[in-house]
Amino acid sequence: MIPPGPRLPAVAQTAWFMADAPRAFESYHRKFGPIFTVRYAGFPPEVYVTTGELAEQVYRTDQGGGRAGEARRDFLEHMVGAHSVLTLDGDPWWRHRKTLNPPLRAKQVAGYHDDIAAIAAEKIGTWPLGRPFALRDRMQEITLEIIIRLIFGIRDAGRIGRLRALLPELIETGGSMQSTMLPERLRGPVGRVPFLSYGRFLRLRAEVDSILFDEIRRRRAAPGGTDVLGRLLETELGDQEIRDELITMLIAGHETTATGLAWAFERLLRMPEILRRLPDDEPYLDAVVKEVLRVRPVVYEAPRLLDAPLRLGDYEIPAGWYAGPYIPLVHRDPAAFPTPGQFRPERFLEGHQSRAWMPFGGGRRFCVGAQLALLEMRVIIREVLHRLELTAPDQAPEARRLKNVTLAPAKLTRVIARARTPARTA
Repeated sequence: MIPPGPRLPAVAQTAWFMADAPRAFESYHRKFGPIFTVRYAGFPPEVYVTTGELAEQVYRTDQGGGRAGEARRDFLEHMVGAHSVLTLDGDPWWRHRKTLNPPLRAKQVAGYHDDIAAIAAEKIGTWPLGRPFALRDRMQEITLEIIIRLIFGIRDAGRIGRLRALLPELIETGGSMQSTMLPERLRGPVGRVPFLSYGRFLRLRAEVDSILFDEIRRRRAAPGGTDVLGRLLETELGDQEIRDELITMLIAGHETTATGLAWAFERLLRMPEILRRLPDDEPYLDAVVKEVLRVRPVVYEAPRLLDAPLRLGDYEIPAGWYAGPYIPLVHRDPAAFPTPGQFRPERFLEGHQSRAWMPFGGGRRFCVGAQLALLEMRVIIREVLHRLELTAPDQAPEARRLKNVTLAPAKLTRVIARARTPARTA
């Protein structure tokens, strides 16, 4: 028996997902319970689970029976390539994962602390004062600069300027629902139509690749550097593999981290009692970041493509289907997070780290860049709060909306910034 789901045609389910995914999944959860089936036009059916226990069962297929790489391939390979830790499975995935672990583990990324703070301070100094603006857009400028300087290690001002212009549009066109939900068989014909966004994406990708491959060749001729590219060049990865992993880190660490930061301020500006404890209480700041990512996870799912049937409760999911947690609902599982509706950072200070906390996925495919993302969020929040006083022009909470492959604040976190008045000394 397969899990229940809406009877709408697949085209209608796809349209509802693209128009208002959070509302659609809330409706399915209320009607069908913790396991339900959704059908998207042009793709196999997908079974979603909404509790920590069920999510763990899905993640156990990483040991055999499920393929996370193939589950993402249709949606991401056009952007990250065929040699990405996101789209590989089996031994090739493990080889890439072992290569990426050393430069991205917590001890290594801690060395970027001062550089991240300097980049954040530089960008914050350009923010408008006294009028509303979208904070998420400004956060993307910071996280993009971190990728270009600390991951790609690019120093040439001309190349930095060109990538600043190209990369946001590359992500916007390639990560749009029109691109990610485009079936593989249609990518070739659609890409040849010059006025469609996917054709524009292909031209942008070619230009970005030209810059990256040239940078890789240049850096091979003069090895060294503490950036991630410099460390990858010391491994056995080839140029195409390195290019794919650089773009992977861009896709996985640019928009997602910026959106997490936007959610952090969207929440904190409506909770002054919590904001007052920041930014210099480091353990509490870390707990706040983790609680933000619990109540407003940026990535909404982490699917596996099943190559063997999977038993979930009373249901058997057929091979060839997708299965995965719908993370926003897993994070509201009361068995994993008591009083899940409360924003309570203290839950992360009490020595209880639930395996159901999965803003970076779970199982063997837990995001390799998680430590860098958490560091960025802590450092950037601190830099903002040291320099500016932010207020929300509208105290009503911002709704969640699908923005490319993330769940973002509907208004992109509207704020008004004012320069912080230095404390007077006696």
